[in-house]
Amino acid sequence: MTRDQLRAKANELPLLPGVYLMMDKTGQVIYVGKAKKLKNRVSQYFQDTASHNEKTKMMVAHVDRFDTIIVRSEFEALVLENSLIKRHQPRYNILLKDDKGYPFVRLDEKSSYPRFSLVNRTADDGARYYGPFGGRHETRLALDAVCAALRLPTCSRRFPRDIGKERPCLNFHMGRCDGFCRGQPDGEEYRRRMAQAASLLEGRLRAVTGELTERMTAAAEALDFETAAALRDQIKALSVLSKEQRVIAGICADTDVWGAYTSPARSGVAVLHIENGDLLARQTEVFPDAADSEDALLSAVVPQYYLSRQSLPREILLPAAMEDADALAALLTERSGHAVAVRVPQRGQRRALLDIAHRNAREEVERVTDAAQRISGTLRQLQQLAQLPTLPRRMESYDISHTGGDDQVGGMVVFQDGRPLKSAYRRFRVETCREGDDYGAMQEVLTRRFRRYLDGDEKFAPLPDLLLIDGGENHARIAEEVLSGLGLAVPVLGMVKDDRHRTRALITARGQELGIRQTPALFALIGTVQEEVHRFAIAYHHQKHTKSAKRSQLDNIPGVGEARKKKLLQHFGTIAAVKQADVEQLAAVVPRAAAQAVYDRFHGAKTE
Repeated sequence: MTRDQLRAKANELPLLPGVYLMMDKTGQVIYVGKAKKLKNRVSQYFQDTASHNEKTKMMVAHVDRFDTIIVRSEFEALVLENSLIKRHQPRYNILLKDDKGYPFVRLDEKSSYPRFSLVNRTADDGARYYGPFGGRHETRLALDAVCAALRLPTCSRRFPRDIGKERPCLNFHMGRCDGFCRGQPDGEEYRRRMAQAASLLEGRLRAVTGELTERMTAAAEALDFETAAALRDQIKALSVLSKEQRVIAGICADTDVWGAYTSPARSGVAVLHIENGDLLARQTEVFPDAADSEDALLSAVVPQYYLSRQSLPREILLPAAMEDADALAALLTERSGHAVAVRVPQRGQRRALLDIAHRNAREEVERVTDAAQRISGTLRQLQQLAQLPTLPRRMESYDISHTGGDDQVGGMVVFQDGRPLKSAYRRFRVETCREGDDYGAMQEVLTRRFRRYLDGDEKFAPLPDLLLIDGGENHARIAEEVLSGLGLAVPVLGMVKDDRHRTRALITARGQELGIRQTPALFALIGTVQEEVHRFAIAYHHQKHTKSAKRSQLDNIPGVGEARKKKLLQHFGTIAAVKQADVEQLAAVVPRAAAQAVYDRFHGAKTE
């Protein structure tokens, strides 16, 4: 559709709540949004675009058509928008990272002795899930701390299967576990403590501490001082646990405090998790584009953040009023089973916390921006040094590896914006050139790589901005010849090494050396690329060589069966010695025809 047609269609929309989906010419959804009144919101995109930021202008320029879904309320629009964003992952929406890097804690309450475990996804299996939390290491530390405070087992034994089978493990003797593997304390006490641990994960530290205090008092009044002392130790452990920022890592959070910041290049958010007035953890996320405003950023991110979580705070503090805040609060209250308030404090301690969150968001955005600018600056130095036509954001590097000419392989690594892009690494078995021919092997590897690109293989797209070949002038020249023969134009540089096998300079196919030692950041980057491609090629070679070593190099030679192979090895001792022998020496052990065949295997058939 043309801009006028899109504007006309938008003006025909009803003044009702709903969700709209912007699509490009291929039909792919590139943006999802919600609106209280669809007509007003959607028509704004196709009016005067001077007020739009660069990202919105670019999005509108790619819109070919749009679709809408009318719902009954803002509440439903909020839920539907979040669902559609997760489904389509539109490129122009602000997207939170996928939850695969943020684990959940799973508790199977159906078991007679339930245990906690870390999983990447929730499932509809009747178990209870908490999270997602920060990282696997931090979450494991938190679980260990909770279990240690309540003296619950963290070993690999399973109950009741392993009760009474072995002596208690070291955790029992260290006082970190009460040794449930002995059968005492019993299963009822085990389940009571697991319920307390679950309460801790839900943020109810005071409730658990209060319950333990009541039991301790009752035990003391009954003169059961041993039980009272054990409960006292648990209470003490929990009091320490509440102050351990590095251990809790956001699991016990009554209040979340949000900050947002947007710069000309990037935007980001910070979430502070507060429990009992103590700051326990901080989470941040930086997005690659600038947002229209900090308020718009929060409106886009906050619903995504909470609608994918199981454990929810009781209070969410925002620096400014968010669109659909009431609908979000109602939805989170319904999901969590307790009241969740979304507030915008104007003064007092809560306002001071918002200032801290804003400062955290700003510092994180500026830190990441500075790192990106450093990488960009290094790439610009490389572009200027080698007079490259474009900034070398995507670089490919190649190396050949073999052992004495045997089992030749090639490795290809990719660096995107100065960082390894391991999903794009590729490995090649050298198949057509003679063993030990590094130049021929490089020619074969590069030819196969770029033919795959020309054949439309998506695994070998896109073309790089620069090729870095592990080798000197001749290797670079071979790479240029391959590219020229295929009608491709990609800059090529060789990486020249010193006597310690470290890259000391770059070199062109015409032999011009480009010094990099005087530029430390560039020297470090090229050195990292050279080490990575060398490591990757050697690792593949070792893998292949280990497999081939299990096969004899005398296999499949005409006229040489098992008996003659045995004779040759008994006479010469090693395969290397067989390779060095001439036809006359070989014929002294096996018939001449077989000797000639063995010689041809290792030296190539003799031609007149």
